[in-house]
Amino acid sequence: MSRPAGHGDNRTDGPTRPFAVTQDELEQAVREAFARQVAVARPLVADPAGLAIRRADRSRRRRTLTGIALAAVATVTVSAGMAQLGQQPGRPTHPTVVLGDPYASPLADPTPQLSAAPQPDVGRGEVDLILADVLVTADGQRLALPDVGRAAERAQRLPDRAGWAVVGAPTAAGRSLWVVQPQGAAHLLLAGARDIVLSPDGRQVAWREGTDLVAAGIVGTQVVAAARTPVPSTAVPVGFAGDAVLVRLDPARAGHALWRPAAGPPRGAGDAALHVYATRPDGLAVALVSAGTPRRPCLALLDPARDLAPVRTGCGPTLTVAGAGAVSADGRWLLANGRAGGRDRALLVDLDRLAAPAARPAGPLAAGPVVWTPQGTAHYSDTSGALVRVEVGRVLDGEAALPAPVTGLPAGGRPVPVGGEGTS
Repeated sequence: MSRPAGHGDNRTDGPTRPFAVTQDELEQAVREAFARQVAVARPLVADPAGLAIRRADRSRRRRTLTGIALAAVATVTVSAGMAQLGQQPGRPTHPTVVLGDPYASPLADPTPQLSAAPQPDVGRGEVDLILADVLVTADGQRLALPDVGRAAERAQRLPDRAGWAVVGAPTAAGRSLWVVQPQGAAHLLLAGARDIVLSPDGRQVAWREGTDLVAAGIVGTQVVAAARTPVPSTAVPVGFAGDAVLVRLDPARAGHALWRPAAGPPRGAGDAALHVYATRPDGLAVALVSAGTPRRPCLALLDPARDLAPVRTGCGPTLTVAGAGAVSADGRWLLANGRAGGRDRALLVDLDRLAAPAARPAGPLAAGPVVWTPQGTAHYSDTSGALVRVEVGRVLDGEAALPAPVTGLPAGGRPVPVGGEGTS
């Protein structure tokens, strides 16, 4: 068998096209290849600006997703809490509002002149005053309080010149607590509370909410670190003794309790106090107790460190049970409503002489909060809406204070003196 001529595989005898390339053609091809690469823009291996933008986009997307998730959780939590409140007996229909990110309503800027503001004839330059819907400071500024002032029951300066805490009068919806800043913005901290009390330094607040007693701190324009405990339906907070909340167990009978949030529920003190006026700088509480033979209201100094055990007691002045009153900044003097010489009036009592206390007539009956200045003068409004300024020295000399009218107040209005660190 003969084999065909040529190769025994698939190869042909030669290439179908020539592969010979000249030097000039090779150089031209290399130049064209480099030119094409330069013309195409390629990303850098490390692009700092692009990397930062991409990271920011990813971070923004994560924050958005986190915010949406938190909002959903908060909505579910609040809805569940509201449903639970509605199911529990004894809870208010409208629970207390605690604003962690308070709503600030812009108010008028403070102006240095008082020409358009009501001006009292006494007390100017010593204490701040709320006159209708205007807060007049001791140094002559005025702040318009359209949403706060007319409903104010009492107010006090906040520490560090942070403004004023204003407690509203009771309404069908409860009480409110506002913080008014020096530049004139009002922040609503609490709404719908049954009772609200502030510590003397303005750093703590306690209030009654449904069947619970709640205590918290005030930092700037926020209520923080709230703690709560169940209390009897008749119990109300009446003040502070250091970090402890003084609780009146039943307004119809004597007896208080001390609540230290870090130590558990309130503890009944077994005291005979009918009314607690305030706590002195030495920590003792000034109270009206049932004592003596026969039993009658007497003044006493109670020690909160010993479950309100009486340290000293003195019977003599006839003071009004649960009446208005306040203790001077140095803890020596009590100005409170009572009866002397067959007349109802404000009385001045020396707390350093409780062995045989004597009360001196100091002025007409107080119809609202009594505010002391560090210099030893007291201010309050009487039942007619006039402002009364009491000087201890004059009262000791037998000269009772006289009320002075406040011009410009609406009919039935009363000036509200402001206590706290702002008194000069």
